[in-house]
Amino acid sequence: MSLEEFYKELSNITALRENRLKYADMVLKDMRLFPKLIDILFMVDDKVSCRAAWVFEFVCVEYIYAIIPHLDRFTKNLKTIHFDSAIRPIAKVCELIAKAYYSKKSNTLQKALTPTHKELIIEACFDWMISDIKIAPKAYTMETLYLFGKDTDWIHTELVLILEQDFHTQSAGYKARAKRTLEKIKKNRK
Repeated sequence: MSLEEFYKELSNITALRENRLKYADMVLKDMRLFPKLIDILFMVDDKVSCRAAWVFEFVCVEYIYAIIPHLDRFTKNLKTIHFDSAIRPIAKVCELIAKAYYSKKSNTLQKALTPTHKELIIEACFDWMISDIKIAPKAYTMETLYLFGKDTDWIHTELVLILEQDFHTQSAGYKARAKRTLEKIKKNRK
């Protein structure tokens, strides 16, 4: 399937879970589509990029290691994503990467993720934390920054400042996740 054909397919996706799963399954069955999915994902001024992000998330939930050959491109372009409906699934993928990286079970992502990749993910996550976006991407971002902060103390320090500063003006969902994250950071520092 050409990029143009795949783009046309993705432009027909609705937000229905079954629909997103159908296209994720299509990619998982033919991983030659994965680079094309990334191409469309980074057409950031096109609304179809949001649909690509939905599928990208579902593919990565099922098989996070698909991203390994594309880590350079993915991390370098994170900061270009600006539609809310694309940021949420991409923030989730960043969380999946962090969880795989900090997994006790040895895996290939631990070897593939470079300090530069981590730095670019951390930078994008902090940008999302201080932006006026919805709670879901911020919740994923809190977890990602918490995990990466296990090795880099300044991350926890900055995250605590942001969470404490925003705490009183945010939604109940934000407050619950922030409280849990602050407790984990406090526990980690002992």
